[in-house]
Amino acid sequence: MVVDQGPRAKRLCFEICGRLWCLCFNVLNSFRLIAEFSALASLTGRAEDADNVPTTNGEKFNYLIRRLHLHDKYHQKLKAADFLQLSAQSGIIQSHNSCAEQDLVHMFLQRLLMMDYRTRHITIKDSNEQSYTQSMSDLVRNEIDLFDDLFSEIPLSNEESSKPGKIHPMDVQMAIFHCADSFLKQLMVTKLSQCQYALPLLVPDPFTQQLEFPLWTFRQINKSWSIKNSKNEIITKTQPVCKAATPMVAFFRFGQVSSSKSQLMSSLINEKHNTFFHRNCKGSSSTRVLMDGVVEISWYCPSGKHTDTFTDCVAFCNLHGDAGANEKQLNILAEMASVNVVLLPQLDRNDKNAKKIQMISQDKTPLIFLLTENNVALSPIQNGKIKMGLKDRNLPEVIEELVRAINKGLSLSSTGSCSVFRLEDVARFSDIRVDELDLDDCRIGKEKAQQMMSLLEKTDLTQSKELLLPCQGKLWHQWCQKNKELHRPQRNETEMDISVKNAALKKIRIQQHASVSSEIMTLFLKEMNSLNADEKMFFLKWLGILLDERTSEDLSALRLKYNIKCSEVLKLKKNHGKPEQLVAVQTELKTISEDLHSANFGLVHILREIGQIYESCSSVKKDKDGLQCHFSSLPSLAAEMMISGFPLELMDGDASHVSLIWVAAVFDELVKKVGNLRVFVLSVLGIQSTGKSTLLNTMFGLQFAVSAGRCTRGAFMQLVKVSDEMKTQLKFDYILIVDTEGLCSPELSGRESTHHDNELATFVVGLGNLTLINIFGENPAGLENILQIVVQAFLRMKNVKLNPSCMFMHQNVDITAKEKCIQERMKLLEKLDEMTELAAKDDVCDVQCFNEVIKFDALNDVKYFSALWEGNPPMAPPNPNYNENVQDLKYTILSQASKLDSMRLTHLKYRIEALWEALLNENFVFSFRDSIEIAVYRRLETEYSKWTWNLRYAMLEIENKLLNKIENGAIHEVLEHNLQAELKQISEEVNKLMSEYFEKDKDACILIQWRTSFKIKIKEVQENIVRETKKKLNEVLQQHHLQKRIDAQRIHHENTLFEKSKHSALKLKDNANNEETMKKEFGFFWHQWLTDIKEAIPPIKTINVLGDVKHILSDIYESVPLDRVKDSECIDIASVSGYADYVVFKRSENIFSRHSLDKENEDKIRALVAGIEKETDEMIKSKPISKRGYNIVYVQQLTDFIKKKVKEHEEGPVTYVFKKEFTMDLTFHICKRSNKIFTDLHGIFREANDPDLYFERKKGEYYSIFQKYCQGATSSAIFGEFVCNKLKEPIQQSVYKKTARELANEMRSNCESVNGNRSKLEKHILKVLAERENFDMYMTYIHNPRKLFKTFIRDEVSNYISEKFNVSVLPKIKEGIILHQQKIIEAAHEASRLVKVKNDVDSWLKHFTHQLSDVLILSGKTFTGVSYNDVDINFLVDVMRRELPAVKFDTSRTFRVVNFLGKLDYRDRPDEILIDHLCRCCWVQCPFCKAICTNTIENHGGDHSVPFHRNIGLNGWHFSETKHLSVDICTSEVASNHSFYPNVSDTIAVLWREYRKGGPKYANWSITPDFSELPYWKWVVCRFQKDLENKYNKTFQGSGKIPDEWRKYTKQEAIESWSCLI
Repeated sequence: MVVDQGPRAKRLCFEICGRLWCLCFNVLNSFRLIAEFSALASLTGRAEDADNVPTTNGEKFNYLIRRLHLHDKYHQKLKAADFLQLSAQSGIIQSHNSCAEQDLVHMFLQRLLMMDYRTRHITIKDSNEQSYTQSMSDLVRNEIDLFDDLFSEIPLSNEESSKPGKIHPMDVQMAIFHCADSFLKQLMVTKLSQCQYALPLLVPDPFTQQLEFPLWTFRQINKSWSIKNSKNEIITKTQPVCKAATPMVAFFRFGQVSSSKSQLMSSLINEKHNTFFHRNCKGSSSTRVLMDGVVEISWYCPSGKHTDTFTDCVAFCNLHGDAGANEKQLNILAEMASVNVVLLPQLDRNDKNAKKIQMISQDKTPLIFLLTENNVALSPIQNGKIKMGLKDRNLPEVIEELVRAINKGLSLSSTGSCSVFRLEDVARFSDIRVDELDLDDCRIGKEKAQQMMSLLEKTDLTQSKELLLPCQGKLWHQWCQKNKELHRPQRNETEMDISVKNAALKKIRIQQHASVSSEIMTLFLKEMNSLNADEKMFFLKWLGILLDERTSEDLSALRLKYNIKCSEVLKLKKNHGKPEQLVAVQTELKTISEDLHSANFGLVHILREIGQIYESCSSVKKDKDGLQCHFSSLPSLAAEMMISGFPLELMDGDASHVSLIWVAAVFDELVKKVGNLRVFVLSVLGIQSTGKSTLLNTMFGLQFAVSAGRCTRGAFMQLVKVSDEMKTQLKFDYILIVDTEGLCSPELSGRESTHHDNELATFVVGLGNLTLINIFGENPAGLENILQIVVQAFLRMKNVKLNPSCMFMHQNVDITAKEKCIQERMKLLEKLDEMTELAAKDDVCDVQCFNEVIKFDALNDVKYFSALWEGNPPMAPPNPNYNENVQDLKYTILSQASKLDSMRLTHLKYRIEALWEALLNENFVFSFRDSIEIAVYRRLETEYSKWTWNLRYAMLEIENKLLNKIENGAIHEVLEHNLQAELKQISEEVNKLMSEYFEKDKDACILIQWRTSFKIKIKEVQENIVRETKKKLNEVLQQHHLQKRIDAQRIHHENTLFEKSKHSALKLKDNANNEETMKKEFGFFWHQWLTDIKEAIPPIKTINVLGDVKHILSDIYESVPLDRVKDSECIDIASVSGYADYVVFKRSENIFSRHSLDKENEDKIRALVAGIEKETDEMIKSKPISKRGYNIVYVQQLTDFIKKKVKEHEEGPVTYVFKKEFTMDLTFHICKRSNKIFTDLHGIFREANDPDLYFERKKGEYYSIFQKYCQGATSSAIFGEFVCNKLKEPIQQSVYKKTARELANEMRSNCESVNGNRSKLEKHILKVLAERENFDMYMTYIHNPRKLFKTFIRDEVSNYISEKFNVSVLPKIKEGIILHQQKIIEAAHEASRLVKVKNDVDSWLKHFTHQLSDVLILSGKTFTGVSYNDVDINFLVDVMRRELPAVKFDTSRTFRVVNFLGKLDYRDRPDEILIDHLCRCCWVQCPFCKAICTNTIENHGGDHSVPFHRNIGLNGWHFSETKHLSVDICTSEVASNHSFYPNVSDTIAVLWREYRKGGPKYANWSITPDFSELPYWKWVVCRFQKDLENKYNKTFQGSGKIPDEWRKYTKQEAIESWSCLI
């Protein structure tokens, strides 16, 4: 019979069973701990210590951090940067709650940084997931009795005993905390606070157990709460937790208790969230290493509602572990608490903790005893002391009673000494370590920051910025306003007005520079330049903290006043109050708003001041008095801060302006410090206060400022580093996050808001590779507003050929059903299409849907987000669903980013500049210049110039080789495919270089758009080179046939001379030793022979080209007086000021006066002259003058060609015909400029073919032969010397041509002016023009630039050769001669080897000349007519080896530049080679200012353009119906409302803004607004004012008056400005 003992017996039975179970469990854990330590010992090579179970705190800690792979981080601390970078762990979705043990730390921190409170729920993956299932199966199979199994001893298997136990989540947190540096600790604690978790207040050292108070970690935490005042008004407070004065409730326990103290506290603070981790939390385990003795703190923050648990902010402290074993912590908490709450088990009076409990109970502080083994209801013990039981009680009931008890205790303590708890006061306790005092770097940083704060505290907060930061106040705002006015000119604004504005901008910069540096700025810069890296970081952090502390209270008070006044305004409007009363309140509201703005003083404002100091110093080009460093070092400080993780202001939110000079300088420093790395720009847009900054902080673990209301002003950028492992996958090194202020701000009026928002959206969208569009809630009105702005921005990007991407985030919308998701996405797409259609009408753009503007996938590019908070703030934790949404978005962003193009830092800098400059102008699309693309294209042009030069230079070598063969008669036809084959190798090399450039260049993503077109261009260039060379060589072949007779005659005479001198010498064989007799006999013989030659071949006369021109013109124009023909010789028709005197208007068009030729026709005539110059130059070069001599026929051909071109021009669409004088003057001009070419080429021919000159030059050689014959030399020796002398001329000619080609190539590498493309050459030309101050050269440059370029190149080559003659030219010639001599000896030796008969000289000569056919112009016929029957070819080679080096070449000191160039055919000269290469480009000039199109490719596609235009008065433009030359500049005029007449005959003016409507020559130009100052041309106008006025017969008066500011520029400034900009 079983007797029921009742509930008491049952409880006793359960208690005994429970204690037995705990005992078994502890034994089991001991075995497991031994196994774990043994396993660890084996891994670490310490098997001998396997029996040493970790029993001490230090051993347990070491064991724990080894399991967590932190054993090397306790001394070498973890850093925040290691976890803030984008790594493989952070870059993927972490929706699972388990991970490998080695990843636990990283995953914990990543989740914490993203404010996911489930970071404490992460578990370690079970290596044997089937073990549990398998065990259950075995039990069922073995049918073990359940009751026996419960009470039987369960032995641990080997596998189970060696299996590590769980790691307690709080051990993970505290292990990281112990191994983290100060900044990571602070970041951890800040994020724990945001997750509404308790924070470590007192932490025992894991080895020494010394207490540490990590006060530093709390410094960035602010708490906000709302309370009701006596008037029942809700007051919101925001205070730093370190400073907040609140009551504090302390919880601790003595002994082992059955109830969870931490769970009770969590339920008190937030019943839906485990603020304090407890035994019933997910992931908890019975083993924990680091929490005993730790004190955690949390704050309850009321919302001002009736549901609040406590009516004011209350701090709660929790001492983990047995309070009796942690006496120091107990004493601190008991002393500081407003209420103490003690959890007690069933104790007797002899318990070891009895005295401590008694001591606490005797204290005056209200005390609540919670008895875990008692179920007594809440009951008072004595005054301020309460007890209540917990056993078998309902938790909500317990909490309700406990709240009443705590509130009662708080009310009692409010009058006592312990009513207020301040976190900072914990530091006053002795024998605890305070991190802020213990860390030298932290202490020094704080001291330095406090020094700055002491200076700030001397001023009223609302006046601080004005007094201490003068550069960014009114002066900066005035500068911004003036700059916008400059870029947005009013109607009828002149260049004088623009100059006045520029002067005003300079004046403001001077005022900024002159402003006295405040002590606070001086001190800041001093510290930033003197502190080490860690001290600097602490200093900046401290400064930010202290500034926030100082301003937060005042800002809160001002916001409260602002809200009250807003309410008054609304009330007055609603009740139709008196107007004067409304105005008064609105005025007060405005004053408060200004005070709010003035009182906002933070680190961002100090950095902004530094930026303005830098810009003002850069503007005036000198340092600022009082600075602690040179102003050029300031950007380096900002760059260091960016690298360290600080955001940098991109757009000043107060002035709505970008400090371009400052931002560009910071980017330059970034490039110096980290390299020109790749960045992916992620920007965010949205209506204000919709959680944009929170989104970025959650996604990347950042700390952008977040708070209620307008938290971000302007735009800030922050770098997020990409880990090495992710760089390959993502193809960029950093993500640049751009956080922006909210759109649709109520602080701005309607029109102002729209303009501001469109400007900001366009800037941010253009800047970002991907823009996140943040939409909050389901308000259709708000949605429509932002979509309209966003669509407009993307439409602008399309029009300027930028291709950003976008994603939409719809926040605070709970959409779970798939069908509803698709439906909502379709609605959004419809709305986007609607907005696109509207925006397209405004921008006159032919698009109808959003997908035509940007590639957009409604299914993947729209994300829906849950609410941020899981409940109602201020006590609500972040919503885990929100975090999952953010993780999903992050994964999508990174997936897209890996497919999108990134930018280099330098490109980003250029993009910022280009976007902002375009935005400053009212018409963004018209004004935008993608400076990145321009810079990349210019580099591509430079590379293109190198590739084409490689092809041309290779073809020059091929051409020279083939020319030699043609002259030697080795080839008789040149075929195109043969030339292609010759060029194949270099062509393949060029194609390889081009492919590598397009594929591997850092700007490959930009270059790809031009790859196909440039591949075609290179192919076309190669084909043109081949065609031109083929044509040239075939012409030479034809000329060669005509030249044969002359050459044969000369060779015949030479060989005859050789034989005669031989016979004459043999007669004097007996007098060989009588030098005088030999000379006399040879002289007689030579004179007689030369007389015979002259009779047979008359000498070649010098030429008179200009005389021939006069003769031809006199014959053609018989009616023209002879004096007028003579006058033509003195006129330079290309440089005359006008052509009105040369034309007669056609009768049908004769509506103007005879001398009123409009500008368009003037330009046409000037273009005709320039075109004829170019074509006649090519005609003359193609004539074989150097081979066949000059002929008057060439002048006749030129004259006929000029007449033909003039006739064709007259028959075109012109209203005039030319007088005869025009053709005469033009013919004379062309022939006069060609006279030197004719003379030089004919001189080469005369020197080579005039018998008198030629044989006189050979006299010495023949005397030597004559002398040797007299002396009895063998025929082999004399013939060998004869051959060597014959080789002299071919060797010299070949060496000169080769040297010329090498010089051209050398100059392409070493000469600064010609080693680039035409644009670079132009920069050097303009520098030289300024230095020489030659007006005529300037006019040639403006009106006939090609002519000046050619002249300049010729001068450069001549100067280069003069300077380098002895060190470069002569060595090349001498080296070439030696090389040729070696080849000749090799050819002679090879010919001897091939000829078997020793006397077969004919065969030997044939083989010899064949071997040299591609090296020298030499054939077997060269040696015909000479008797060599007794010549031994074997001996001949030895003679040549001896005699050839003795041949004297023209390399003496008297041989100079003139001799060298004079020896060359015109087309072989190095200057002509360079002209041919550099001048093959676009020569179209701006129709307004005559600036040359900078595209260095002939017949390029697209518009003509030039980066910098100039004053149009330089080209003679003047104001209609006046004689006032214009001072306007194209790039400023196209932004104005002015108009111009495309032609003088036009009666309808065209707006400058619509200049393309002026006609074809205007339509093909792209001229974008640009108000940047270029002093160069302004200086030119001032320097040559009188010359310009005389040339154009007009003056710079009236509307064309030269601004006084222009006259301040010096020549040096002009030169430097051009050098810097090109």
